[in-house]
Amino acid sequence: MTNRHKKHRGILSSLQSRLHKNRLGELLVLDGILSPQQLKYALQTSRETGAHLGDFLVADNLVSRGTIRRTLIEQFTLRCLMTGVALFISMGSMGFAKQARAGQIQDATARISLVQTSFENAAHYPKLFGSTEKQSTSLKAFTKWTDMFKRFNASLNSSSSTGEIAKFKRDLEDLKGLPLNKMATRVNDLMNAKRYVSDSANYGQNDYWATPIEFFKRGGDCEDYAIAKYTALRALGVPESRLRIAIVQDMEKNIPHAVLIVYTDQGAVVLDNQIKKVVSADNVRHYKPIFTINQNAWWLHTATKNNVTVVASSSR
Repeated sequence: MTNRHKKHRGILSSLQSRLHKNRLGELLVLDGILSPQQLKYALQTSRETGAHLGDFLVADNLVSRGTIRRTLIEQFTLRCLMTGVALFISMGSMGFAKQARAGQIQDATARISLVQTSFENAAHYPKLFGSTEKQSTSLKAFTKWTDMFKRFNASLNSSSSTGEIAKFKRDLEDLKGLPLNKMATRVNDLMNAKRYVSDSANYGQNDYWATPIEFFKRGGDCEDYAIAKYTALRALGVPESRLRIAIVQDMEKNIPHAVLIVYTDQGAVVLDNQIKKVVSADNVRHYKPIFTINQNAWWLHTATKNNVTVVASSSR
């Protein structure tokens, strides 16, 4: 094993070790913020008083509330996209020769297109929320995305999907030929009218990427809205190069989130189930991009100010 491979393996082992720490106290000790003795004292006292551990630590001036918030965010985001980190690290030493390529995705969306591609490819890609990005055409790690297309493609062969697809096409009929900005607005309004349902309530799991047909029938959460909007715009002739699902960190709510990015000739716009209107990405300050993805590639986003990469998976 080369030194380079050992280094990468050491990084992954360190990350995996941290992933096994589920509780706030363990994380604070791991980060050197609390000593084991302080944690033992805090746990015992909080149990006796009935106080939440975090509240007790703040009240006893052992840890600031900001430190607790930052620790929990870092752990949650790290846990949710460990596979993405592993893939990114492996790129430098392994290359792409043995990785699954983007072109292998079953393009179910093409089967329900209303028109041929009616827009030119995007001329440029402005920095999304001020980040820098690194591209890869290997989608091997993103099984929720690729499996969604497999299920979507299979569902189109079922007679039970006929009614939903027919209604979907009728809803989009009046949008054909609109300028991209107006088309994006109409699609955003149409899909945001669907019912919000969490993955845990809908499917009994925390992070299920539903097909558009499943979303139309059952409602869904943030990534399901984004996927449905992506599908609608593809069906209306918007090329893949202008569309990306974006997984971001909502810095106001301290949760990961998913939106659709559309690259118009006037810049990138955000289609979001949490924001009623389509807005310019330049005007959105509370999202930190983690990765973006479409059928052609995925992009890892890095903050430009401190060059710190954040990783997460969507939850709302």
